[in-house]
Amino acid sequence: MQIRYVVKNRRLFTSFLLSITLCIVVTLLSSSYLYYRNYNGIALKQAFQSDLNSLNLTSKAINGMTDSAQSVAFQIYRNSSIAKLLYYSVPNIYDVTAGMSEITNHLSSMPFIESILVYNSASETFYMAARTGQNGIFAKSELADTDILRVLDRFRDYKPFTPIPRTYNTEPGMSEMISAYTFLCYDAINKNQTINSAVIVNISASWIHKEISPDLGQTYIVDDQSRMLSTSTLLPPVWSDTETRLMLDSVRDNPSGYFTHSFQNEKSLISFTERDSLGWQYVRVTPYLTITDSISTIRNTTITIAAFILFAGLLISSLLSGFLYVPIRRILHKMNSLETEKRNHSQTIRQNALRSLLLGTRTLSGGTKLDSLKSIGITFPFQQDYRVVLLKIDRFQELRTTRGSDLPIYKFAIMNISSEVLSDSCQVETVDMDDDSVALLVSVHTAGEPVDDKLFLRRLRQTQKAVQEFLTISVSAAYSPITNQPHHLHPLYEQVKEATLHRMFYGHGCLIDSEDILALKSKEYVYPAEKEKRLSDAIRAGKTEEAMQVFTEIVQETSSYPIHVMRLAISHLTMTINNLIYSIQKNGALEFRGGLDIYMPSADAVETITELTASFRTFLEEVHSKLVEKRSMKQADLVRSINEMIEKHYADPGLCLNWMAERLDLSSIYVSRVYKQQTLTAIVDVINDYRLERAKEHLEQSDSSVTEIAEKAGYTSSSYFHRMFKKRFGVTPSEYRKAKLR
Repeated sequence: MQIRYVVKNRRLFTSFLLSITLCIVVTLLSSSYLYYRNYNGIALKQAFQSDLNSLNLTSKAINGMTDSAQSVAFQIYRNSSIAKLLYYSVPNIYDVTAGMSEITNHLSSMPFIESILVYNSASETFYMAARTGQNGIFAKSELADTDILRVLDRFRDYKPFTPIPRTYNTEPGMSEMISAYTFLCYDAINKNQTINSAVIVNISASWIHKEISPDLGQTYIVDDQSRMLSTSTLLPPVWSDTETRLMLDSVRDNPSGYFTHSFQNEKSLISFTERDSLGWQYVRVTPYLTITDSISTIRNTTITIAAFILFAGLLISSLLSGFLYVPIRRILHKMNSLETEKRNHSQTIRQNALRSLLLGTRTLSGGTKLDSLKSIGITFPFQQDYRVVLLKIDRFQELRTTRGSDLPIYKFAIMNISSEVLSDSCQVETVDMDDDSVALLVSVHTAGEPVDDKLFLRRLRQTQKAVQEFLTISVSAAYSPITNQPHHLHPLYEQVKEATLHRMFYGHGCLIDSEDILALKSKEYVYPAEKEKRLSDAIRAGKTEEAMQVFTEIVQETSSYPIHVMRLAISHLTMTINNLIYSIQKNGALEFRGGLDIYMPSADAVETITELTASFRTFLEEVHSKLVEKRSMKQADLVRSINEMIEKHYADPGLCLNWMAERLDLSSIYVSRVYKQQTLTAIVDVINDYRLERAKEHLEQSDSSVTEIAEKAGYTSSSYFHRMFKKRFGVTPSEYRKAKLR
C-alpha cells in the first residue's frame, strides 16, 4: 500500500508539472502570436508617424528655402549695381566688377545657395557666381548648365517662386552633376512673350536635406507637375512603368497615409504626405522587414524559450515530481498563515480599502457600501462636505538613496503629523499611496456656517512646517474643491494627483489649488519654433548664456498649460538638440575621436524647473567643453596659414578664396567652411578688413594719393576702395587723412 501511495502521488505531481509546463508553452506561443500581430501594426503606425514627421520637416525646409530664395532675388533686383547687369546691354567694366562683387557677396553670405545667375536677355549674357564649376560672365553657348536655358524657354510651365528640382553640369564636358532646387525670378515679359531679365537662385539639395535624420527608407518627391523624383539625386527613380503608376495613383492628391505593397520585389511600407503649399507631396519607401525585424526576433526567441521550457519541464517532472509534496505543503501552510495574519490586521485592511477607493478599483455608492466600510473601522463621512489632499515628498529619489530602509517609517510619521495638525478642526483619514505620496481625506464639518478656506490653508501650511521641523523633509501639497458626493472620491484624487505634477513650476514646499490647474486645460499651446531655432544656433555657436535664456523662456511659457505640454516641449527640445549634436558630429563640423557621450536632461529626472535648468546648464557646459577639446589642431594650422597668406599677399589684387585654396591644394568650399567655423568670419571679410587697415596706415604715414594707396592695398578700383573704406570707418579716405593731419 505504501508503494502504491508513493507511485500515486508521483503520478499526480508528474501530471501537475506537465500540465503547468504545457500551459506555459501554449500561453507563450499564443501570446507571442497575438503580440506579434499587434506589435506589427503598432510598428507600422509608429514607422508611418516617424516617416510623416520626417517628411513634414523636409516640406518645411523646402518651403523655408523658398522664402529665402525669394528674398535674395528681390534684394538682387533692388541692388543698383546688379541692376546695370540686368538692364544695360553693354555695361562698362566698373559696373560689371561692382555687380559681380555684389552677386558674390550674396553667395558668400548664404551657405545654402549653390549658385546665382543674373540673365540679361538683351545681350543673352549670364553673370554667374557659384561655389563649384563656372564663375564669371558667359554667353548662352558657353554655359555648362544648359538645362537652365530649357527652364527659361518654358518659364510659363512653372509657378512663380515654386522650386524647380533638377540636376545640372558644373563644367562643360564634365560628368559631375549638381542637385539643386532652382528658383526663377523675372521681370515684365516682352511683346514676343520672352523674358526681359531674370535672376536664378540654385539652392543646394544636400543643404536642405542635411538636417533630416537618416532613415532606413528612401525618400521621394511628387512635385506640382506630378513628377516622381528622388530627394538624394532629384532624378526620377529607376522604377518600372507599373511601379511608377502604382505609386502615383496611390499617393497623388490623397491625404497623408500609408500602405504596404510589394515594391521592387520587396514588401515595403509606403508613407506619404498630403500636398503642401507648393503643391508637393513627399513619399518614404521603407523595407517591411526593416520595421518588423526586431519583432520577428522576439517571436523567434519566444518560440525557442517555449521549446526549452517544454524540454526542461518534461525532464524535471520525470525526475523531481516525487519530492515536491513536502515543500509544497509547507509553502501552502505558510501562505495560509500569512493570509490569516493579513486578514486580522485591521490597519492594513483599512489602508487597502481606502487606497482602492482613491484609485477607483472600488466604488462608493449607497448606504450598503458605506456600512461595509464601517465594519472595518472606516467612519469617514463621505456624504458630508470633504476634500482630498495629496502630499508629495520633495527630493524623493535623494531620500530613497540616503534613507531607503527607513522610508515606511518616514511616511508613517508624515501621516501621523498630518492627522495631529488637522484633526483639531476636522476629521482626517490618511492613506499611504506608495512611493512618494500620502493622501488625506479631510472633512468639513461646519454645518450651517460658511467654509473657512483660510483656516484650512493655514492648517496645511502648519502640516508642511511640522514635517520639515520634525523630519527635515519638505512636502508639497495639492488640495481639491469641496464635495459631498461619495462617487467623486476617485475623480478628485486624480485631479489633485495631476495638480501635484505642477510642483515643477511652483517649486518644493508649494501648496496648489487643483481647480487652478484644471482651468489650464482650456488653453491652446503653440510650440515656439523660432525660439527653438535660436536655441540651436546659440548651442552651435557655443553661447551658453544665450542658450540658457532661450531654454528658460521656452520652459517657463509652458507653466500656463497642463503639465503634459511642458513634457512634450522638453521632449521636442531633446530630439532637436540631440539631432543637432548628431549633425555636428556626422557632418564633420568638428572631429570626435571618442564620440560625444552626453545627453539632454530628462524632465522625468527632476522635480522643479530650477533643477531642470541646472541640469540643462551642466549639459550645455559639457557640450561646450567637449566641442572645445575636440577641435582639430589641423584646422587651427590651416587658419594660421590662411592668415599668413593674407598678411603676405594682401596687396595682390588676385588674392581671393580660390587663389589660396589652389596654393593649399584644398577645395575652396572646405577652406571657406573650416575658416568660418574656426573664426566665425568669412575669408573675404578678413581680406577686405586687412586691406583697409593697411590702407589706413598708408593714409596716416605717407603722402601717396588715394588711388596709389588703393593699389598698394590690393584694390583695382579706387571707387570700390572709396566705398568700402567709408562703409568700414564711416568716413572717406580723404576725410580720414584730413582728420589725422589736424
